Amino acid sequence: MQFDPTSIIILITLCIIFAVFLIFDLFERNEKAGYLAYIVALLPVNYFWGIEGDPLLVYIILFSLWIITLLRDTIGVYLDKNKDINEILLYLFLAIIIQLIITAIMPEVNEDLQLTTEKILYFWVPNVHSAIFLESLTLAFKIVATVFILLIVVPLIIDVKDEEAPLPIVIIFVAIFIIPFLYLSYIWVPDIMGVLTFLFSVILFIILLMITKKE
Repeated sequence: MQFDPTSIIILITLCIIFAVFLIFDLFERNEKAGYLAYIVALLPVNYFWGIEGDPLLVYIILFSLWIITLLRDTIGVYLDKNKDINEILLYLFLAIIIQLIITAIMPEVNEDLQLTTEKILYFWVPNVHSAIFLESLTLAFKIVATVFILLIVVPLIIDVKDEEAPLPIVIIFVAIFIIPFLYLSYIWVPDIMGVLTFLFSVILFIILLMITKKE
């Protein structure tokens, strides 16, 4: 698929739809539809993927849209007090699951997308260390992905501050973050990603012990 007037109009329309859900709270409808922005962001991004075909650029855009939405909701949690962090994570994780499903389907339908992705299990994802991508694009992806993960981790840490958390709960909390830590380590230093993930996990464990209370 190539860019033409029709595809451009569709892409712009999908971007407008995302923008509507991004600023949904401004309509003062007292509804939770604003959380759907995480899912709606998948529409223009994956349509663009089908047209442009560069998965790294696609994920830079997707992570950027999610970062903007996370910043909106983080402000809502800690300043405006009109957002709930559990609902934020629910919709975000749902969007991530849907995106994984899309990565399993789209390249099978459009085989051209397989040329710039690698299949891991059932999912076609970009190899950030592949020589086919520009170094500047790769660096941008790493930075955006890191910011995205930090915007998930940091608010969660703040949210559990001064909460009662027995040691098993702390360990479970750390275990949940092994996957994002592993991914961060992989995109930056794949040769030592296991050791680096272990280091991040230990640091998080210590932080949680310091900021949470025992029962």
